[in-house]
Amino acid sequence: MSTEVRVPQLPESVADATLVTWHKQAGDPVKRDENLADLETDKVVLEVPAPVAGVLTTLEKAAGTTVTSGELLAIIAESGAAAAPVKPAAKAETKKATGAKRTGTEAAKVAPPPQSEAAGKLSPAAKRLVEEHQLEAREIAGSGRLEQRVPMSRLRARIAQRLVEAQATQALLTTFNEADMQSLTALRARYKEGFEQRHGVRLGFTSFFVKACIEALRRFPVINASVEGSDIVYHEYFDIGVAVSTDRGLIVPVLRDADRMGFADIEKAVAGFAERSRNGTITLEELTGGTFSITNGGVFGSLLSTPIVNAPQSAILGLHKIQQRPVAVDGQVVVRPMMYVALTYDHRIVDGREAVQFLVGVKEAIEDPARLLLQV
Repeated sequence: MSTEVRVPQLPESVADATLVTWHKQAGDPVKRDENLADLETDKVVLEVPAPVAGVLTTLEKAAGTTVTSGELLAIIAESGAAAAPVKPAAKAETKKATGAKRTGTEAAKVAPPPQSEAAGKLSPAAKRLVEEHQLEAREIAGSGRLEQRVPMSRLRARIAQRLVEAQATQALLTTFNEADMQSLTALRARYKEGFEQRHGVRLGFTSFFVKACIEALRRFPVINASVEGSDIVYHEYFDIGVAVSTDRGLIVPVLRDADRMGFADIEKAVAGFAERSRNGTITLEELTGGTFSITNGGVFGSLLSTPIVNAPQSAILGLHKIQQRPVAVDGQVVVRPMMYVALTYDHRIVDGREAVQFLVGVKEAIEDPARLLLQV
């Protein structure tokens, strides 16, 4: 008995997906629920589990193919059933296998690429030398750096598209400030062990910045708004996106109703986002929406940057590396752990006054964390 393996039902907002890779080949035994292939959408990677145990007899789609919901991907001959014939390999693979069996004499008869083809791959300077000295380009061993051309992943292409669209459709401007992290660093050092023992998660800086942003967004609601046509949509909720870096690119999972979350809830949610993002199990729903975003380039050593707004949001806060720097405090030069913070905003609806005051509000809350408890 044979069982068909089809493309799972894709999320409603996703039209198609790319078959990135097969983890099994025709003729391989498979276990029930074993991952057979990865499908990449614009935001997430979906696994294709084996519906039954058996032998994978046919691969109907090649890696790199664009597929839609319900399309046939493969056929499995179930365990205990009569062995089904394995579908022959693709023609390209057959030719490759045949070529591998050639003897050294036969291989030597294969003609090298014509002069024009080899010359076309030369740099302008190398091509000029070849022509001046009447050399055979195909007989010259290259000593320079090689190039590798690979197609963008679906996620990388989508990121590129969204970033270009944001810069083309929004009037982006960035304002900067710096925060003295000494009070927050001391507070974290004092309570981090007890916090982790009680809540089972490390106390980081992210939860403090999320809380600081929420309080500032309450005072300046236009920064939590978005533009739709000629209208400004004010969101009366706080869905805060927290950027997470993965091997496939930057994604922004969303903390839903972050104003109702405690510090431990935020830290647990962010840690879960990071883990699921890197192992490919994060859901599309977790990446959808958001009214404001936070990105932290400081974890990679960035001292200063201008983040790009995650459209259709109107602003994004960029955090950076904490660095010991001399600063003036009460007329004295002292060394403090300082962090530059940046707010990029859509100047179409956010005025400079609001952006600057928002960033000052975040700075004040971080420098005096008691404000977050008292909401002042």
